[in-house]
Amino acid sequence: MDAIAFDRVTLARAGRIVLTDVSAAIRPGEFIGVFGPNGAGKTTLLHAVLGLLQPVSGALRVFGATPMRGNDEAGYLPQTRTPSPDLRLRGRDFVASAFRGERFGLPRLGRDGRREVDWAIETVEAKALAYRVLRELSGGELQRLHLAQALLGKPKLLLLDEPLTGLDPHFQEAAVALVKRIQRSRGITVLFTAHELNPLLGAMDRVLYLGQGRAALGTVDEVITGEVLSRLYGARIEVLRGNGRILVASGRGPVESDVHRHDV
Repeated sequence: MDAIAFDRVTLARAGRIVLTDVSAAIRPGEFIGVFGPNGAGKTTLLHAVLGLLQPVSGALRVFGATPMRGNDEAGYLPQTRTPSPDLRLRGRDFVASAFRGERFGLPRLGRDGRREVDWAIETVEAKALAYRVLRELSGGELQRLHLAQALLGKPKLLLLDEPLTGLDPHFQEAAVALVKRIQRSRGITVLFTAHELNPLLGAMDRVLYLGQGRAALGTVDEVITGEVLSRLYGARIEVLRGNGRILVASGRGPVESDVHRHDV
């Protein structure tokens, strides 16, 4: 059974068709990097997988079932993350605030809930942050706690929307390595949207690239080519490789990361 299966799926947002006739299958335990220019549909696709957005046409299945809101098999880290109203909150309490979907106010956890929160914090290697207050933490440290929130409930599918935004290269590298370790150790499926390819090159199993309402799924070598990206961008694109990095360029120069921004 596929973790996620798109069968001729068309998605729309605010009355605008974003993706058309997409067919793709993501296997259990895969790490998929999701890329595409601004407005290509990255977040729209994640919302559909979460059951927050219904397809206009076609069939979408997550572990063989129609996606539904509140699916505890899926953990989600949105791009727009509302900061805690109380920056004096400790890291552990911040993670606990998302237990059973609660975002603000501390729930009554009980013994099982406390174990779940402790497990999530340990899984993201953030035990040292558990009793520090949020205002003392760096962006990378806060990101670990957000990831711990997404792991509550031990999901089989992890959807991460632009988790590298605002992080310096050191924290980007650490964040990708952490997600990769979690993916491997737990055998979970990961969809990870990002501005740029290079931070994810060593972690991805395959790439899902979106553009012009279409999608291409395959290995980096299969998808990140001038021919495929020119079709998805609707413009001539060149792909340059060297020193373990990839540069995607148009006729006017490098395709900078700002064209890969969030689509909502």
